[in-house]
This record gives sequence, C-alpha cells and structure tokens, in this order.
Amino acid sequence: MNPEKRIKREPEEDVDEDEVVSKQGRHETEDRRSRHCPYLDTINRSVLDFDFEKLCSISLSHINVYACLVCGKYFQGRGLKSHAYIHSVQLSHHVFLNLHTLKFYCLPDNYNIIDSSLEDITYVLKPTFTKALISSMDKQAKLSRAYDGTTYLPGIVGLNNIKANDYANAVLQALSNVPPLRNYFLEEKNYRDIKRPPGDIMFLLVQRFGELMRKLWNPRNFKAHVSPHEMLQAVVLCSKKNFQITKQGDGVDFLSWFLNALNSALGGTKTKKTTVTDVFQGSMRIFTKKLPHPDLPAEEKEQLLHNDEYQETVVDSPFMFLTLDLPTAPLYKDEKEQLIIPQVPLFSILAKFNGITEKEYKTYKENFLKRFQLTKLPPYLIFCIKRFTKNNFFVEKNPTIVNFPITNVDLREYLAEEFQSVHKNTTYDLVANIVHDGKPTEGSYRIHVLHHGTGKWYEMQDLQVTDILPQMITLSEAYIQIWKRRDNEEKNQQGA
Repeated sequence: MNPEKRIKREPEEDVDEDEVVSKQGRHETEDRRSRHCPYLDTINRSVLDFDFEKLCSISLSHINVYACLVCGKYFQGRGLKSHAYIHSVQLSHHVFLNLHTLKFYCLPDNYNIIDSSLEDITYVLKPTFTKALISSMDKQAKLSRAYDGTTYLPGIVGLNNIKANDYANAVLQALSNVPPLRNYFLEEKNYRDIKRPPGDIMFLLVQRFGELMRKLWNPRNFKAHVSPHEMLQAVVLCSKKNFQITKQGDGVDFLSWFLNALNSALGGTKTKKTTVTDVFQGSMRIFTKKLPHPDLPAEEKEQLLHNDEYQETVVDSPFMFLTLDLPTAPLYKDEKEQLIIPQVPLFSILAKFNGITEKEYKTYKENFLKRFQLTKLPPYLIFCIKRFTKNNFFVEKNPTIVNFPITNVDLREYLAEEFQSVHKNTTYDLVANIVHDGKPTEGSYRIHVLHHGTGKWYEMQDLQVTDILPQMITLSEAYIQIWKRRDNEEKNQQGA
C-alpha cells in the first residue's frame, strides 16, 4: 500500500464526543443528558489558568482538550479510557470544561452541566466585548477586582516574563494601549472571516494577538496579570525562530517585524489598507544624491557631479515608524571619573525630517547624501530612537537622554509645504514610552503607558505595575515611543 495514501486515524478519544453520530444516524441530544451537578463546590478558580497552550498534559495533543476545574490541568477526551476519564476516576475530580466548545461536563458519569454560576469561567476563557463596553473603556477609571482579591485597571496589567521575552512584552503592552488598534482586535468578527491561502500560518499572529488583547482588557479576570505564552509561541513559529522566548531580542526589530507581519496577515498590500496601516502608516519624501568617491581628485569630483548618475532623485515612501538618530556620545569623563551622560532635545533629532538636514549614508562601494521630509502624518506616530550601533565585533549602546515634552509636540514644520494645508491637526501627545535599561545584549525593557480613562501614567515591567509621575518618564533612556495625534481640538487629559 502506498504510505502516502494511508489515512492517519486519531485515537477514539480525540473525537469530540458532542459531534459523534450514532450508527443509526441519530444525534444524542444534549438536553437528555444535561443536569445540575453536585460537585460544583469542588471547583477551584484560583488554579484556573487559560493563558497557556491548550494541550493535554499527558498526550500533548491539542485535539478535544478538557480542563479539570478542580486542579487546573488539561486532559484529552472524556470517553472511557480517555485521559480526562482516568484522571476523574483516580483523583475524584469531577468537573471538566471543553476548551473548544465551552461546555461543562461531570465525569465519570459523562453528563453535560448547565449552570449559570459557571459563566464567569467561560468569560475568562473567552472574554467578549460589546460595542458599548468598548466605547466606554477610555472614559472610565473603574478598578476591577480579580478572584484573588487584588484590584487592577483593565489594560494596565502585567505580562509574565517566561524567560527572556520582556522585549516583546513591552511592545505588546504599547500596542494594546493604542485604542483604534485595540478596539479592532477586541471584536473577533472584524477579522474572523478574512480569507487566507491554505496552510498560511501567519494568520495565527492575528488570532493570538486578538486573544491577548481581550485578556489584557478583560474586566472580569481571575488574576491581575496575563501570560503571553500562546502569543509568543505564535511569534516564534511565524518568525521562523528569529524572535524567541528564551533569548533577549531587540524591541525595534520585533516591532518592525510584528507590524508588517500583522498587516500582511490581515490582507494588507501596497494598495489595500488594513487597521495597522490606518493607525500607523505615514509617508515621507526621500531625496538622494550619490557622492563621488572621497579619494578622487577635486577636479574629477566636480566633473562627476554634472553626470545624471550624481543628480538628486526624489521618491515617496510609506513608513510605519520614524527612526531618530542620536548624536555620537562623547567619550570623555568628568573629574569623578564618571561618564557624562549627554542630553539632546527631541526637536534636535527630529530635524532629520525637516527637508534640509542632510545625512551621509555609506554602503560597501558607494556613498549617498540623503534628506527627508514628511508628507503624511498618521493618527499614531511611532518614534524609534536609534540607541544601538552594530559592527563586526560588538554592539554599542548610546546612553544619550532625549529631552521631550509629554504633550503638545507640533510636527507641522516637518511637513512639506504643499501638504501642510491637508493636515488640520499636527499636534501629538505621548501615549507609550518603551525604555531599554542596561547593557546592549543583557539589558531589560520596561514601558510607560497612559491610561486614557484616568489620565494617569503607569510603569510596567513584566508583572510589576506601578503608577509614575509624568516628569519621571523623561529621565529614562527612551527607545520606542508612540504619539497620538490630537484630532478635532481634543482636550488634553494627561494633566502633565
């Protein structure tokens, strides 16, 4: 027999028993088997954690998995000889939840449990958001109480650091606090029916990001933190292990890859927009001039400049974020032998985009002069401050502090003149600030985010969440920033 034609059969307990049809062609009705369960008081909500991959703890299969609501472990199947059935008999744990159908069962008796007191469990597993709830999120400052008694603000919750994923945590936290992006992903129907090619794994990023958004903003969580385990597993898979959980990555590299991958998975192309491009994409004009080789005689250089090859070219280019270059850090020390940490105003490094400032770019063979000018400002503008330079031997970090106001940054002067009239509003307020602390390869990430409902700032570093004064934010080694355009003369609520 041709091995390729051999059909692989899953073990019997892998089949979802709810969907089995009897040999006589009759469906066994749920109603006949549904009843109240005497074991509901054995459920232990404090051990329930639905953030991890839905795999059977014994077979490691993801098909037809049930959570034991007494000990929190996952088991496959519920028929005779199944792992859930055996677990129930051996330990007298009777209440199980099918993680796919969201139905509750009592084992080993194998009947469906219908009880409204279990709704809080299904909501934690799969939070849902109405339009009314979504629209009220940024207008209220109501604290939620977790099952363990701790209070938290939905959206301002810690993310578990599994090993070395704080670089990804900070970026995911920042993106989860961009309201139009968040609102799109809170409603699964927005992207559930997007058609993708067969075998396309990239859509997994979209699904997992949506799940993470709903968990972070869940007002009825059992605990005041979330594990990004499933989201990060999708990142490892979809990035072909370029980004990992066990190895520190670069926040800017991850942000760049993630936004582009998310946009592509949502069906975005050069001509087709998605929510990602609607929120973050701007455009700029790039002026490029080729330079003669510096070792050539002056006369020859002068002659070359008249050739077509050395004339300035202009291209329009979209961007998802702007890279801001820091001036080279001085190497001298003060009298106490301490390195002086230089400071630079934000507007000095923004001058790169004024259409006048020129910067030299060197390739292996050729040198170019480039200048940049903005032609379209997006609703949310991302700055990436270039702190790291890589050479053949090591990575160097520039510790220069950027002095920036928290609010009221007007970018009109960086727009090409003919586009200024198109932009009614060009003023931005900071909503997220990602910081890199420590050495280039061993450092850690933390993030400052603005909670729109309270107008307060919070600092998050993995599971740790604390409030912070706005003036303290500007003292950090900012690495990635997200700024919100103030539209329709919005009032500034930040109190800064």
